Amino acid sequence: MAAKLFGDRIEPACAYCRFGREHSDGQMVLCEKKGVVAPFYACRRYRYAPLKRIPARQTVLPSYDGSEFKL
Repeated sequence: MAAKLFGDRIEPACAYCRFGREHSDGQMVLCEKKGVVAPFYACRRYRYAPLKRIPARQTVLPSYDGSEFKL
């Protein structure tokens, strides 16, 4: 069985549901089943759509030189 994209423990949210579409104001979701809902709402018809999910950006690590690690 393949692992889910972006991890196995994803909280349901209409923002990345198969039935949800982003509203024109960008703050609400248009659900085919429930109408206009909040992005982090999830009903019983929730179906995960991995391509709608945007992962958090990874932090840029600072660069070090070798002299910082000498005793």
